[in-house]
Amino acid sequence: MRPRLSHGRRLAARWALPVVLALLLPVTACTGAGDGDAGGGFAASPSADVPGDIVVASGRDVTGKNGVRQRLIDAWNDRQEKAGSGYRARLVELPGNADEQRSQLLGALQSGSAAYDVVNLDVTWVPEFAAAGLIGPLPESLLDQDVIAPVASTARWDGEVYAVPFNSDVGLLYYRRDHLRQAGVQHTDLGAGVDWTRLRKLIETLNDHKPTGYEKGWTTQLAAYEGRTVNAVEAFASAVPGATLTDEDGHYDATVEELTRGIAELRGRTEAPYILPDAAHSDEAASLGDFAAGRTTFLRQWPYAYPALSQAFPGDRLGVTALPGRAVLGGQNLAVTSASQRSGKAADLIRFLTGEESERCLLDAGFAATRTSAYVDDAVTCAVPVAMPSAAPTGEGADTMPRDAAGRPAYARHTLLPALQRAVHRPRTPLYGAFTQTFTTQLGALFTEYPPGDAELAARLDEALREALPD
Repeated sequence: MRPRLSHGRRLAARWALPVVLALLLPVTACTGAGDGDAGGGFAASPSADVPGDIVVASGRDVTGKNGVRQRLIDAWNDRQEKAGSGYRARLVELPGNADEQRSQLLGALQSGSAAYDVVNLDVTWVPEFAAAGLIGPLPESLLDQDVIAPVASTARWDGEVYAVPFNSDVGLLYYRRDHLRQAGVQHTDLGAGVDWTRLRKLIETLNDHKPTGYEKGWTTQLAAYEGRTVNAVEAFASAVPGATLTDEDGHYDATVEELTRGIAELRGRTEAPYILPDAAHSDEAASLGDFAAGRTTFLRQWPYAYPALSQAFPGDRLGVTALPGRAVLGGQNLAVTSASQRSGKAADLIRFLTGEESERCLLDAGFAATRTSAYVDDAVTCAVPVAMPSAAPTGEGADTMPRDAAGRPAYARHTLLPALQRAVHRPRTPLYGAFTQTFTTQLGALFTEYPPGDAELAARLDEALREALPD
């Protein structure tokens, strides 16, 4: 059972509600890339397909009802209607969190109870769905050189392209410049980056000169779900360069010594003088609320938070920079189900949704685009202006997000793109569900009243992962 929130935490969540709601308000989108090709994988010609609805199953769009994903699908549908093709895409949003959505998709595809043609998969699910035969190979040409290299690698399994990156994600460090000024910090622009040593020193300064409402230096997502896995993998990858925990075939290959170093790094990042105690029970929404309420100066969060936080803290009050150490790559990839009767046309839809212009639309709406061109090529534009979410409870208000001269989010080219290019993967294995459950459960001991030592916990984790990921 999740611990009850303190009075202060309830107030923080209530204050931050407009900010959280802002992430769920609608935006518009534009056209995407061209039609299909004659590459390998599913047949690119729709001649063998059955005309009708192409059903796209996805988790909730963080840009809100009728958000950017729906607008992109609407744009594709407009093309199909004008061409008289007989096809129409329909978006079905799955309820629940990521773990619940994964279970729903697995159950539906294995039983055939839902006629999904395209599924929007978390990047960690691709090996599992591919190995189970639930999705089929796609044409190589869907994964061209414009796709950011670490992002592109999430689409492959066993030498085949099984999915196409739709929107990416990477951990970032948000911070309150106004807090730093109140604490007497002279240089409050951390855009060039910050390491953990400097971050701790800044937090020590804040602890000595607390801004109004401030409690602790930073917060993140350490509740017993995927957020804890992400934060731990970031610590492990920072402590042990090159560590992946699994090999290219998805087999567990870490050592106890590597696990010990990773646990020590995670423990150091979550020491009491620096982190908000509530972080141990926080998810994305809770940590966002605490940061918005001023309880912390620093926040580890995903790119989708940037538009709403920019509206909540206009002017130069908000900053965002690369996460110290290594950051984990997230995001979702589109795949065609093996049972689809419209696999060729479904591949055409994916080509459209992941094309240059569509990716620019996703970037403008607040997602992390998967293509380099969206960040650097001014000729690649979103044909329809993107309406940004508002921080107002009514949903009204102008776009106040800082943008560059070409209309992109101001931080996109020099902060977000390099972060994606340097991002690390979570373990790639068909048994990812077993991995993350084991990893999250075992590391929970760190956040108890009497946590075990690093070596002891590493030995436990090693034994548990060997059982969860057998050769």
